[in-house]
Amino acid sequence: IAAVEQTAGRGQGTHTWYSTKGLNLTFSILYRPFSLTSDDIIMITCATTLGLRDYLLDKGVEARIKWPNDIWVGDKKICGILIENILEGKQIRSSIIGIGLNLNEKRWPSELPNPVSLGELTGEEYDIETELEALMHKICRRFAQVDSCDGRPLLQEEFEKYLFRLA
Repeated sequence: IAAVEQTAGRGQGTHTWYSTKGLNLTFSILYRPFSLTSDDIIMITCATTLGLRDYLLDKGVEARIKWPNDIWVGDKKICGILIENILEGKQIRSSIIGIGLNLNEKRWPSELPNPVSLGELTGEEYDIETELEALMHKICRRFAQVDSCDGRPLLQEEFEKYLFRLA
């Protein structure tokens, strides 16, 4: 589910998400894993963040994953992710993955400390529908790894390779 305009975007805790109408990717994914328990819930974060990283690499942008739910390029934030899981016992029935990717934004509110958009990094302007499709392809490829027992250790290893924490 993608929105052209987001009027009440939110992040973790009380954080909000800023997005000008029609300039960025603001969307949610409903994901229903085949056989994932709460013990492996990190796999959803791994697949989502690595799919975003794959997409940005295709655009020539090297990104890192900031724990627990952001994508950064250098010292600037390009993407925020919010994942809410629905459990039935220990089984994950579904996850709602909200993603805000700064695509074409160029003007930022002064209170935002470190935002950047893909357009600012590359000098390009992007078609939102085309980019949503390309990004979803990358994320779905990573979800296929989650649904494979062989893929999970590889996802975890790669996730840890690109993960950083702010001191």
